[in-house]
Amino acid sequence: MPTQPKLTRFNQNVLSKYQIYNSIFVTLPFDTVTRTGTLLPLFQATCEKGFANQDDPTTIVETFFKKYQARRSPESQINLLFRFIQYIERQVVLFDAIEDAAFPVVNNMDGIGTLRSLKESASKNNKLDLLRRYLEEFKVRIVLTAHPTQFYPGSVLGIITDLTQATRDNDLVKINNLLAQLGKTPFYKHKKPSPYDEAVSLIWYLENVFYKSFGSIYDYIQQNIFDGKHIENDIINIGFWPGGDRDGNPFVTPEITLKVASRLRATVIKNYYRDARRLRRKLTFEGIEQRIVTLETELWKIITNKKSSLTVEHFASEMNAIKDIIVDKHQSLYFNEVNSLINKIHLFGFHFANLDIRQDSRKHNQFFNDMVNASIKNGDAIFPENYYNLTEREKVKLLSEIKGRIDLSIIKDEDTLKALETMKAIKTIQDKNGEKAANRYIISNNQTTLNVMQLFAMLKLVAFHDKLTVDIGPLFETITDLENAPAVMEELYTNPEYATHLKTRGNKQTIMLGFSDGTKDGGYLMANWAIYKAKENLTRVSRAHGITVIFFDGRGGPPARGGGKTHNFYASLGPTIEDKEVQLTIQGQTISSNFGTLDSSQYNLEQLISSGIHNSFNNSDLSMLYENREVITDLSERSYKAYSDFKAHPKFIPYLEHMSTLKYYAKTNIGSRPSKRGKAEGLVFEDLRAIPFVGSWSQLKQNVPGFFGVGTALKHYEDAGEFEKVQNLFKTSDFFKTLIENSMMSLSKSFFDLTRYMAEDPDYGEFWKIIYNEYETSKRLILKLTGYKELMQEEPAGKASIAVRESIVLPLLTIQQYALKKIQELEKEGVKTDDEQLRIYASMVTRSLFGNINASRNSA
Repeated sequence: MPTQPKLTRFNQNVLSKYQIYNSIFVTLPFDTVTRTGTLLPLFQATCEKGFANQDDPTTIVETFFKKYQARRSPESQINLLFRFIQYIERQVVLFDAIEDAAFPVVNNMDGIGTLRSLKESASKNNKLDLLRRYLEEFKVRIVLTAHPTQFYPGSVLGIITDLTQATRDNDLVKINNLLAQLGKTPFYKHKKPSPYDEAVSLIWYLENVFYKSFGSIYDYIQQNIFDGKHIENDIINIGFWPGGDRDGNPFVTPEITLKVASRLRATVIKNYYRDARRLRRKLTFEGIEQRIVTLETELWKIITNKKSSLTVEHFASEMNAIKDIIVDKHQSLYFNEVNSLINKIHLFGFHFANLDIRQDSRKHNQFFNDMVNASIKNGDAIFPENYYNLTEREKVKLLSEIKGRIDLSIIKDEDTLKALETMKAIKTIQDKNGEKAANRYIISNNQTTLNVMQLFAMLKLVAFHDKLTVDIGPLFETITDLENAPAVMEELYTNPEYATHLKTRGNKQTIMLGFSDGTKDGGYLMANWAIYKAKENLTRVSRAHGITVIFFDGRGGPPARGGGKTHNFYASLGPTIEDKEVQLTIQGQTISSNFGTLDSSQYNLEQLISSGIHNSFNNSDLSMLYENREVITDLSERSYKAYSDFKAHPKFIPYLEHMSTLKYYAKTNIGSRPSKRGKAEGLVFEDLRAIPFVGSWSQLKQNVPGFFGVGTALKHYEDAGEFEKVQNLFKTSDFFKTLIENSMMSLSKSFFDLTRYMAEDPDYGEFWKIIYNEYETSKRLILKLTGYKELMQEEPAGKASIAVRESIVLPLLTIQQYALKKIQELEKEGVKTDDEQLRIYASMVTRSLFGNINASRNSA
């Protein structure tokens, strides 16, 4: 029987099931649910009809009450709107669960980009040996961050997991009970989580998803590509930021870092213990049973905090010995189960994930200077008294050759002491959990060589006196920093002491590019092109010095801004960019949507592995043609000017403050860190966090970060009669094609009818029109460029999924805008901030954020 088109599979297995199970929701035996579920479709229809008539949200809400609920008191109307919000939140959960359950049916688990497809392609083209050689070096690391875009509390995540399974099993009784449970379970967090809470929340995915999916992938590679032989390379691993990322988060302390590392260790050992228990029931053979019992006992001791001498090396050695006995004496019975546990030990050690530390260079400068001052005051000989009079080059030389120890008792500043204690914590974690447990320190907002050398010196003086077993990864974020990055790295590579350090680290240098602030600073096209060029230049500089550069991409950089398909981005890079490893951050609802189930986790990890290898296997030359470079450079510069002018508009910050949900993000209690970096009372663009920045545009359904400037840049070529140049760029550059496809997704998630009323606003009308005109221009010219009749034409299933989600949250968005407008009216009337009406409408805006963000799945 032929496979049905992906869109058909989506409609049958997702859309139809959602409609059926959503109707069950309405019949739940709760008065409020029944009434809400009956009235919501009427409100939905009112919204759709109202926006089609270009009505504003206030008119739509008032029309609904006048037509269907005329007898309700104002208080009762407010209560109903809150119930709509609660109901829609749960509809989003239901859709998530159904889509997750249908994942292996909608997606071809053995299709293009999967390991099976990769292996068959390699065999067919006599490239199996090449594939093996590549996999002996190639790595994929997904780094889980604590960036707050996941609104589901743990209790709701558990329901989603159970509902996904029940949906897959078509268990109507269980589905009914879970929907009832969902109706009674609160979604709102009454207090902010601590950084440790965030870590525990994400460790759930490691324990329940990644432990199994990583193991399955590694087992498949070993058995089917390496014919069962041991692979020294781990190929896939997990990075972890919660508890280690202190950039802008004063609540991350050295104690929390140590606590998170202990939790990671305890969790992976708990998983090993479960596997060992299962094996004990099977390995009842002479010469084996007692060995597995002993291992199980030692693992249990560690879990229960009793003294155990078990090391990861001994654990692996014993399991290998058991495997050998099974092969020699027991006809390889249960070989696969034993081998799978050995592979997991190889992948996860006693650390489970690689805990990264991250801090801003400006903070480091503050801590470093405080340390220097304390050291000089104490009479130490580590720093000369004229240190601050030295040139930057002299400081770099001094710090690279630094020797000695800093006694932390001389440090009086609390923040400096915490920073330096964190460096000691890294060493403590390495001693207990192994070096991989915490061996990388990211410097965000890195601008100079001195930024790197300050950290280099602090690490050596505080904790790593004999040998520095930490990789220092500068993060170049702004457009200017990206341009300066090659010169900074050239200085580091030619520094004898830093070069010696790199040699001890395998001559590998991690560099992070763009992250959140790249797009915020430079706009969509410029940020992406600046990062591409920086990667090319950094690859060239690194190769010239015999260094393998490892690029670590942030979620806000090229792979995903606009919510695009990450693996397409990596498959589009040419030979001028180093590709030995793929590393990127995954955050918020993107973790649950892309890696939340065994099926989606395995599929997306395989896609990443395949996309990274794609370049080496691709016979076509992916190098950027000279004429294409000229065009994309010109497009980027024109786009950058349009975005910079837009950003410099006097209404830019006030618009975000007064017309968007920006200031409400801090009230959602979804993340432990403040919503902005600085302590200034007013809103300063540089202090603005990328998550609330991007999220606010997303809530407005304007999605500026994913398209602004693209239309203006393309229009120049249309006006000049040279549009064929960009059409040729689109046809011949996979990189540019991927950028445009990602931008299309941003445009697809935009809905300007929601905020059309702002065009008449005396303060912000003209500013709204600037955004809308850029949207219209970008949409029209991207369709012209691609030859499509509609956005995302080549991804009908993805487009359909977005359409359903947008339809579900349309009433939610309408309520949000209605509440924002009420707040604006009350504020203009001079109502005080503690007024009860203001408080209620502010609460309505805050509550409406949850469902909208969760429904978008990849907004961040």
